[in-house]
Amino acid sequence: MSEDHRRHPWWQVMCLTGVDYFSTLGYQPGIAALAAGAVAPIATLVLVALTLFGALPVYRRVARESPHGEGSIAMLEKVLPWWAGKLFVLVMLGFACTDFLITMTLSAADASAHVLENPFAPDFLEGHVVLITLVFLAALGAVFLRGFKEAIGIAVVLVIAYLALNAVVLVSSFIEIARNPHVFGDWHKLLMSENHNWFAVAAVALIVFPKLALGLSGFETGVAVMPQIAGAPDDTEAKPEGRIIGARKLLLTAAVIMSIYLVLSSIVAALLIKPDDFEVGGEANGRALAFLAHEQLGATFGTVYDVSTIAILWFAGASAMAGLLNLVPRYLPRYGMAPSWTKAVRPLVLVFMAVAFFVTWIFDASVDAQGGAYATGVLVLISSASVAVTLTEYRRRHRNATIAFAAVSTVFFYTTIANVFERPDGVKIGGLFILAIVLVSFVSRTRRSLELRAVSIEMDETATHYIAGAAKCGTVRLIPKEPGEGTARMYREKATEVREDNGIPAWAPLIFVEVTVADASDFEGDLEVIGEERFGYRVLKVRSSVIANTIAALLMDIRESTGTIPHAYFSWTEGNPIVNFLRFLFVGDGEIAPVTREVLREAEPDPDRRPRVHVG
Repeated sequence: MSEDHRRHPWWQVMCLTGVDYFSTLGYQPGIAALAAGAVAPIATLVLVALTLFGALPVYRRVARESPHGEGSIAMLEKVLPWWAGKLFVLVMLGFACTDFLITMTLSAADASAHVLENPFAPDFLEGHVVLITLVFLAALGAVFLRGFKEAIGIAVVLVIAYLALNAVVLVSSFIEIARNPHVFGDWHKLLMSENHNWFAVAAVALIVFPKLALGLSGFETGVAVMPQIAGAPDDTEAKPEGRIIGARKLLLTAAVIMSIYLVLSSIVAALLIKPDDFEVGGEANGRALAFLAHEQLGATFGTVYDVSTIAILWFAGASAMAGLLNLVPRYLPRYGMAPSWTKAVRPLVLVFMAVAFFVTWIFDASVDAQGGAYATGVLVLISSASVAVTLTEYRRRHRNATIAFAAVSTVFFYTTIANVFERPDGVKIGGLFILAIVLVSFVSRTRRSLELRAVSIEMDETATHYIAGAAKCGTVRLIPKEPGEGTARMYREKATEVREDNGIPAWAPLIFVEVTVADASDFEGDLEVIGEERFGYRVLKVRSSVIANTIAALLMDIRESTGTIPHAYFSWTEGNPIVNFLRFLFVGDGEIAPVTREVLREAEPDPDRRPRVHVG
């Protein structure tokens, strides 16, 4: 099946995002009421305003800048060069892992809560919320181990059913409010008893709305699934305008639908559910709308609602897992900061499931306890996206857009900081993920440092002519040299030194190689070899992230293309060997000759077929 046939209309892809985004209705109203009390509906309005006038414009711009699903992290990677950019990406990946993994564990925990609170649930399940959550997570892992197919079709069914059932619950609840108008008076009385006037209410809403940040989840996933969107017939990979338009429709539609549901659910939860029921152990804790479904429409409808909620919460973990499997292979292997097996899906699934099991055990499968970590991951990603968009607009000298997005960034930073101070467990969990990723990344980078690290090698016509000509004379001989124009005398003296030290006759051609380190923080890439003549000497020029590995890759490529064993002639590098090794790891140069030999030894176990390295 072609790639085009695997793509879908934007509204169907929205449902794939929606199993994460819309499923938060399962626990968001209860968490909002528990966190903000009677002010929850007002604080939810503030959150909706931030969604529609902050997060939505930011991610609509992200969709245009990263139409292949790279997301806001890739935008920051382009803005921040060298190791600063790589380290920042690692930090963002830590928070992204926090967001997506806690989505899996929190959603599974809430699905378990819906199972246990259902009146038809078997008694033997009571008190086993952790075990039930682990079963849900294991089932999720099993899906990905078998292969994640037809996900969008399943997501469409789940989202439509879930939104329809929620609409029934909300309509029923508003009918109940109309029949019992005193509930509005009761809520208003409680609101005023907690706050002296409407100015105080507004002030409290502005202070507490960061606690409701779970309602902002789903935007990063929305841009991550962009490659699934069918574009226009004239779309190209370089300019997929139709896909971008579809993604922006997806983001707008999802945000509007979610905003409406958030406001309405917050109102009915505040008016119809007693505050004590939101507390830990209460019947509405983490399941406000399910509580109303049972109260207003009976156990049968309530059970149907529970089944729908359980299904979408479980599948929300699938959306999060898809996000993880998209992010980690996109960055860490390319940085050399993950073992090569992380490019495969199944080993990664096992790693993520092990972490999810551990997180579930640590948090005792509590929805409330995981809310802080989830909100922190969501807010950090949205804040970084707003900064990325702001910097992009600034570099393009769009003054008004820069000011507007800078204001949005400020609001999100306030929201993030407020959330961190209120619930520091979120940043602690994120910090642990970041520490783990950084440690694993640098250990992996060190262990993989002796790989060839060239994805492909392409030589221009002149370089190909130089190599072919030297091969006809029996042996291709390369002299690595520091990049730069130099002088005719420098080339002449170096060539003479190599010939005298190694007994190379005057008729044998020599080719100089100059490797320019462009960005040492990159790990692998495509090599473009350009040949030119300088002062009568033949020179091959290459841009890469590292010198030794590039020369080794070039030697191996010459061996394969000519059928001869090439030779390289080095000079010893001055300086402390430990310092030189660190320079090799982080700057791309250092002790070139011995590292080149080690790279070749790793790449070619047979000494008879291994390119020769000479040091003089």
